[in-house]
Amino acid sequence: MSNNVILDASALLALIHQEQGADIVKPLLKEALMSAVNVSEVLTALQRTDILPKEALSSISDIIQTIIPFDTEQAQLAAELSPLTKSKGLSLGDRACIALGQKMQIPIYTADIIWGEVQLENVDIRLIR
Repeated sequence: MSNNVILDASALLALIHQEQGADIVKPLLKEALMSAVNVSEVLTALQRTDILPKEALSSISDIIQTIIPFDTEQAQLAAELSPLTKSKGLSLGDRACIALGQKMQIPIYTADIIWGEVQLENVDIRLIR
């Protein structure tokens, strides 16, 4: 099975916490992948709710079949995105997700509304809210 969409950390967290947009994310899971950077963001957020990263990673791995390592190409793309997204306050994790979308040329799903204001060529950002 090929992976056809990328989930940002915010999209997976919306699903986990059954927040707005979870109904959009759930049907995408069979074709979803994530950047390892964004998985780290999810683990960090879940740790704040007393779920240990080791336990959470096992659950995330059951949900997201493909986790993509952050490589040097993505690092360069994320760095190049910095001046283009600085005014919107996008983090390294945000830019890592967008860089993966650029690299793979597939849609990115996010719950971060500010991403809707980001205008980038060759990036398909879809809001779940």
